[in-house]
Amino acid sequence: MTEPVRKFPIGLTIASAIGIAILIGLGVWQVKRLHWKEALLAKIAALEAAAPIPVNQALAGGVASQDLDFVRVTATCPDIETTPYLKLYAVREVAGFRLITPCALSGGPYRTILVDRGFVAQDQAQTLKAGQGRKLDQPIVGVLRKGDVRNFLTPANTPSQGLWYWRDVPAMAASLGATDAAPTFLMLEKPAPQGFGPTPAPIPADIPNNHLQYALTWFGLALALLGVYLASLWKRLKP
Repeated sequence: MTEPVRKFPIGLTIASAIGIAILIGLGVWQVKRLHWKEALLAKIAALEAAAPIPVNQALAGGVASQDLDFVRVTATCPDIETTPYLKLYAVREVAGFRLITPCALSGGPYRTILVDRGFVAQDQAQTLKAGQGRKLDQPIVGVLRKGDVRNFLTPANTPSQGLWYWRDVPAMAASLGATDAAPTFLMLEKPAPQGFGPTPAPIPADIPNNHLQYALTWFGLALALLGVYLASLWKRLKP
């Protein structure tokens, strides 16, 4: 009896190659994310002991490489607790808002900078009113941040309704009447408001770094799929 001709499984090979390529691509992406996250955590760790510099110096390029993310600065903003603000939706254990208000600058490359005064829970935000605060008699200290990048899941801002979901500096500055605003945010560290008010939160409290485990998982799945394919190929083609 003639042995049946065993054909090479082209379809299976193509499907397996595509699957393996996707899994390897996901693993490589996680490795890149790992390097990015490690650099971010190192920058935050260095920030813990960094002395503040004048905000105008930072904005003018006084910081090495002009990287204005996670730079501690000081600024004279005596009216930030009493000037109008807008509410940026945020979640920090509970749903709430971050209060954004402008600070006037002088003698630097920009006339204003938007200050993130911190987080307030949604129910507490209903009782806050513009002008409910004190005039500061000392400079503020905070951290310059570039702000989060909007993704496809982020709702659109609707300034006419006072609904803000992502940090659009030009639109926020226009809504607050702030002219020539710096293209970054000053996340307030201190002083915290006396009594009732937002809680300063300039740096994320907990930044997980699980990218190595994710990368190993994707590479492991790619290896497993390769093993399944080779076993199937051997079974099909063995004499």
